[in-house]
Amino acid sequence: MNIESFIENFADALDIDELGNLNANTNLKEDIENWDSLGALNLIAMLDTEYEVEISGEELESVKTIGELFNLVQERLK
Repeated sequence: MNIESFIENFADALDIDELGNLNANTNLKEDIENWDSLGALNLIAMLDTEYEVEISGEELESVKTIGELFNLVQERLK
């Protein structure tokens, strides 16, 4: 898994069309318009489906950026 494919899956889960605005430093709560409770649930479902990684709402709440989320998922893949 690389960050580019992760960002593509992230964007699909949140129905974001403009990938160019997303990178590892993108702040989930401040920079993403579609970030709400439904988006968070879609993201949790995508992580389970695409990567077979389960994260809780509390864990998702603790990460600030796409890069931090990517790192959390990578840790769980090992």
